[in-house]
Amino acid sequence: MSTRPEESDRPDVDAVRERVDGLLPQVRTDLEALARIPSVSAAAFDQAHVHASAETVADLLRGLGLEPQILRGTRPDGGAGAPAVVARRPAPAGAPTVLLYAHHDVQPPGDETLWTTPPFSPTERDGRLYGRGTADDKAGVMAHVGALRAVLPGWGPDDGVGVVVFVEGEEEAGSPSFSDFLQRYRDQLAADVIVVADSDNWAVDTPSLTTSLRGLVEVDVHVRTLDHGVHSGMYGGAAPDAVMATTTLLAHLWDREGDLAVDGLLEEEAADLAYPEAQLREEAGILAGVEVVGTGSLLSRIWTRPALTVTGFDAPSVARASNTLVPEVTVKLSMRIAPGDEPERAFEALRTHLLTDPPFGAHVTVTKKELGKPFAGDVDGPVYDIARWALSAAWDGADVVLQGIGGSIPFIADFVDAFPDATVLVTGVEDSDSRAHGIDESLHLRVFARAVLAEALLLTRLAGLRHIEPA
Repeated sequence: MSTRPEESDRPDVDAVRERVDGLLPQVRTDLEALARIPSVSAAAFDQAHVHASAETVADLLRGLGLEPQILRGTRPDGGAGAPAVVARRPAPAGAPTVLLYAHHDVQPPGDETLWTTPPFSPTERDGRLYGRGTADDKAGVMAHVGALRAVLPGWGPDDGVGVVVFVEGEEEAGSPSFSDFLQRYRDQLAADVIVVADSDNWAVDTPSLTTSLRGLVEVDVHVRTLDHGVHSGMYGGAAPDAVMATTTLLAHLWDREGDLAVDGLLEEEAADLAYPEAQLREEAGILAGVEVVGTGSLLSRIWTRPALTVTGFDAPSVARASNTLVPEVTVKLSMRIAPGDEPERAFEALRTHLLTDPPFGAHVTVTKKELGKPFAGDVDGPVYDIARWALSAAWDGADVVLQGIGGSIPFIADFVDAFPDATVLVTGVEDSDSRAHGIDESLHLRVFARAVLAEALLLTRLAGLRHIEPA
């Protein structure tokens, strides 16, 4: 990228806003139709719905005059990946190509009786659209579609930018075929700028660019102490049961303040932004009287330092419990690692911690599951300048926050590896109350409108960077 954006390249914001406002009713209708498809990519669910959502996305792109393809990569186990939709508009001479990424698959709804309205029946309440996928990430899909509806009709073959739309179908299942997909279809996906619409904003009235993400190390830990289950009354107090050994092992993962006690993990400090404890407690739903864990700045704790959660625990349920010493237990651990850390190295540090001096000599095995690389973006250059301007303009002049996210989007590191010269922008259609993955997930409709406008402004102004060699 060799030029800075010029003031004269700025589009007429009011004119673009008027076009977007006129399109939003149909964009919302199409979002609701897409959100009605229960496209859960988890293996236990009917994958016909994932195919249906891919076909629906392809139809939306055909409506833009593009020629979409439904493509698949190959998973590490040799199986076919979920259907992804790819469409490409060639770049005019000297103009950049912009890849617009989102995903059309969604998380399982969980206990549907806990939803205020059915998860796959999008419903508006108080300016928010409720339903599974309304925010994560079918709103991202429709933000791309809405922005393209606003800009493409005004572009001739020698105008605008090149566009690649890439809508994945397995992000919520860990994107197992993503690396293969990037290599297999590299020429079709090649771009100078990559816009990932799968994050959130600092607040409803404050836009954000996500510039760092923690990585992921997920493991299963199997603990065995007995050859078989025995009577807890007859042998309890001498024979160590696996639940006792496991809970003791887990307790050693944190120190007394709640900081992770695994040696050898990288720690980074987050940006010095105002984030009071009261805001954390409200957003996370921490109960009155429950303490916040860890030390140091709150944003460092949730953005840039390692953290570990027990996400699964296979042991007898209360309803099925008997007076038995349990012989073996398996737990699933999800560890987030700091931007700049290496997943393999972090896995070895966690494995070493778990296997060193296990409680009561328990037999412990650690099985590597999912690894995801962290991300730290370079926020300098003309593309970021344009992105900040576009977001600020869409949010009525609000300052743009460059934020970290404690969660992981491992495929972004795959994008960086595949296209090292591209600028990656991680944008968002969500806000702190969207509750992605949770009960009553929702989209703030005003945030969505602003996100569509910001992307339309971004695409329009990127067309002014005419000295970029196409990818």
